[in-house]
Formats: sequence, C-alpha cells, structure tokens
Amino acid sequence: MDIFKVFNLSKYKFLLKAKEDLILPPYKGSTLRGGFGITFRKICCFNKKNGCSDCSLKEKCAYAYIFETSPQKNSQKLRNIREIPRPFIIEPPLETKTNYKKDESLEFNLILIGKAIEYLPYFVFTFKELGNIGLGKNRGKFELDRICDFKKNKVYDKEDDILRNFDSRINFEEIINYYSNLDSLSLNFLTPTRIKIKNDLIVKPEFHILIRALLHRFSALSYFHCQAELKLDYNLLISQAERIRIKEDNLKWLDWERYSSRQNTRMKFGGFVGRITYEGNFKEFLPLLLLGQFTHIGKNCTFGLGKYEILKEG
Repeated sequence: MDIFKVFNLSKYKFLLKAKEDLILPPYKGSTLRGGFGITFRKICCFNKKNGCSDCSLKEKCAYAYIFETSPQKNSQKLRNIREIPRPFIIEPPLETKTNYKKDESLEFNLILIGKAIEYLPYFVFTFKELGNIGLGKNRGKFELDRICDFKKNKVYDKEDDILRNFDSRINFEEIINYYSNLDSLSLNFLTPTRIKIKNDLIVKPEFHILIRALLHRFSALSYFHCQAELKLDYNLLISQAERIRIKEDNLKWLDWERYSSRQNTRMKFGGFVGRITYEGNFKEFLPLLLLGQFTHIGKNCTFGLGKYEILKEG
C-alpha cells in the first residue's frame, strides 16, 4: 500500500502555562479549537462582515484554507464533496481537570496534514495572541511556553521566541513494523467517535465500517491537502474488510455537549468510546489503521473526537 508515499503529517506538543487561573470544561477540545478559530480569523480577515465563500481573497487566505477549506477552482475530482476535512486536529488532554492555577501547565497536541505543515507559524502566533485574550469561562490568560515535535525535539521556546526546524514529518515505516503478524487486534477509542452511515450514527462498528470511514477521510485529506490521489483498490479493500469479525466488544456510548458560538446554541456530540477487538487477516489494513491513529476517524475530528489507539494482541 503506497499511502505513506503520498500522505504526510506532523505532530506537535504545545505546552501552555497559566498566567492566572483558568476555568475550562472537562473536555477541552472544542474550547481550544473555538478560541483558536476566533482569534485566527481576527488576525487574518480583512472583511469580517462577509463569509469566506464570498471573499475575493479566499484562494490565498490562511484562515480560509485552514478553517473553511473548499475545493480549488481547478479541482477535477471530489468537487461535490459536502464536507472537506480540515487539515488540522487539536488533541486536548484526556484529563478531566477543570481548574488550572497560575503557573500550572496545560498540554495538547496539534496535528497538521500535508500543506498545512507550512502554516505552523500561524498556529504559533495565534495561540500566543489567544493567551493575551484569555481562554475558558473566565477568559484566563496564559503563555505559550514551548512546542516539541513527535520525536520530542524542541521547535519553539518562549525564552528566545524563535520557531525552528518545524517541518519534521512522521516516518510511518519506522512505526509499522511493530504491528506485523497480528491475528487479533484491539482498538481503544479514547474520545467519542461519530461515524455516520446514511445519516445514522454507528453504535458498534463492524470492521468494514471503520475501513470505509478511513478510506473516505484519507481520500479527501490526500487530494485536498497532500496534492495526491490515493491509488488504492477500494472495492477490494472493503471486500477483504468484510471478512474480519468482531471478537469482543466493550464499547459504550458517551454523550458530550458543547456550545457553538457560530450557531448560538448547545449541541450534542455523542459517540462510542472504549475497546473493541477484531480477528482476521489485518496485513492490508495496518497502514490505514496506523495512520488513523494520527488523523482520527469520523466526524468533528478537528477538536479531537474520533481518537483511537491500536493495542497489539498476541
């Protein structure tokens, strides 16, 4: 499978330090993404009265590309896709702590896909500015202390305020060998995972449903953000995936609610969490599953939903 030849991404750990008390919700993904989005738009947008779709600069605007991704005029394929996945994912801490005292730290991960890796300076500047504005219920202020890449190399430090060597893309070939020769495989879904089939949310995902969701997500991410079309036999992969069965199911449904400032209402984002084990021949699917650990799966991935980890079995 040549997916790693065309698909590239980077992962960074951001460490924030509270300058005053922060009051945050138990799940912080939407708060981090929402604060980032509002501040990013204020920085980039010159015409805030109109939406991105009506803006004459949307083809060149960093905010429009990152937050309101739309097909380029010359796109030949996937022009009718209703929701183009954004090229970033904010992974909040899994801890449910809600109060951070002055000088306490808060960590989260930022994943950038394809072309979006070049935009890391925008994320850095925006989170620095968000720190001055404040975050959470009490608009508590913070500072961006440092950023490290996937290999724990420091790419930013507040002491010198310099961003360096940040184009460090993950080498998946170094990782995948660990997962070879599996007879059974467990996935642990860490945040609510929302997969829809014909507008119905899936409660217990058959293996082929996961593969369909990953293929759909990767195809769009690769085409719009990595400037490459995946050369995969989709029908064959799905047919093979249908032979793999659920061995053990320990999933549960978790409802989670967030406030949408754009729609001025509270919205429910439930999804399944927990562990599920499959049995069968996984060789052809390991690249997809491995990559999915970084890209997440399903709906609302930008604020951290659909995060899972592979647990090696046997």
